Amino acid sequence: MESHQYRQARLARDPRFDGRFFVAVRTTGIYCRPICPATAPKEDNVRYFDTALAASQAGYRPCLRCRPDSAPGSPAWRGSDTTLTRAIRLIDEGALVDGTIPALAARLGISPRYLNKLFQTRLGTSAKQYALHQQLMLAKQLLHDTALPMAEVAAAAGFGSVRRFNDCFASQLKLTPGQIRRSAAGQSSDLTLFLSYRPPYAWAPLRGFLAHRAIAGLEWHGDDFYGRTLWTEDGQLAHFTARHQPERHGFAVTLTVPPGQPVLARVGRIRRLLDLDADIATIDAHLASIPGLAPLLTPGLRLPGIADPFEAGVRAILGQQVSVAAARNLVQKVVDRLGTKQEERRGFPTPQQLAEDSLAWLGMPDSRRQTLRRFAAHVAQHGQQEDPNQWLALKGIGPWTVEYVRMRGLSEPDRWLGTDLGIKKALAQQGLEANPDAAAPWRSYLTFQLWNRL
Repeated sequence: MESHQYRQARLARDPRFDGRFFVAVRTTGIYCRPICPATAPKEDNVRYFDTALAASQAGYRPCLRCRPDSAPGSPAWRGSDTTLTRAIRLIDEGALVDGTIPALAARLGISPRYLNKLFQTRLGTSAKQYALHQQLMLAKQLLHDTALPMAEVAAAAGFGSVRRFNDCFASQLKLTPGQIRRSAAGQSSDLTLFLSYRPPYAWAPLRGFLAHRAIAGLEWHGDDFYGRTLWTEDGQLAHFTARHQPERHGFAVTLTVPPGQPVLARVGRIRRLLDLDADIATIDAHLASIPGLAPLLTPGLRLPGIADPFEAGVRAILGQQVSVAAARNLVQKVVDRLGTKQEERRGFPTPQQLAEDSLAWLGMPDSRRQTLRRFAAHVAQHGQQEDPNQWLALKGIGPWTVEYVRMRGLSEPDRWLGTDLGIKKALAQQGLEANPDAAAPWRSYLTFQLWNRL
């Protein structure tokens, strides 16, 4: 943005710009979100940064009042580089907590040198430094919002020891964990975090979409909340409940993870499932510029995610050529029969569980049962990090299935399900011609806007 746009946004404390830039004050050495309630500093004393990481590396410490750790993410500064976007998503989900740069680069199909070049070019820092900053921001949020002991905060944020946690905190954020803890008030013994977004946020359509497809035991929902189970990296069950708080532009998320498990991966996944980091004002404005589409748009409509590509693939296969209700019933049978049970909750079946079962009890054509088993066996062998395009070689899996997985299982913003019957029906009802290229790079959002009209 231009300098006058930064100034107008911070003086107006416009929540639509929250997380898109940060305001550093030279006289105090503190950086804030543009919505900070503190008295606005003089323009001459202000510096603007596109990211909290950049402000931190310039020597500023985070504000304890507006808490930059709580700001929504900002995809805008990532650019259109899909490799960088995927790398950031993987790091946000904890890829470097226990993993290494070479391992992450291998997952992305690039060299470690090129991975760091991408981060240096776009963010001005290394991939490892970006990952460390994300861990510190999560730790800061845990210190503010919970009464967890320091050792548990360090472990939850992915630090191997309290000593390293303290050293990184002081050197990177110019604060000590003790200073954060003393400033916190009203802490809870539960692991409850507040995850914010930039408004508008069309909660009712998102909740309705998820509720219409919800699987009992795996998911739960109400007028103002949604929750579900998630697998951890070592095969344990975690779960969360996200309660919408529109007056605060975010969700209060209660998260339950097994003892000693890092929280970062779960927080990143929850943000993706609820699409909290979308620059929705930009997306809506782009779609509204398409002739004939503006009157049909629902402002703030988000992409409802699915926990992982495998679950998305199973749901897509079971949903082929049947209604939403019929597909949900099939998924429910699979979860009831094969899902791991933990008290009243269930985990989605693993690829191994599905591949090893005959599925003869599943009421559907045998050809689709075999497709499901082939798919499960393939993922069990190759893992979920494989490019979904490789699945096209499997009999019974076509472009629609792969695009659906990319859109909901990976939350890619530019996927178009042009062969979907619902999309064709919505276009016909509204008298529109399909011109998906005009919606790029936000064709996934166009897909959901059209589904929302049915």
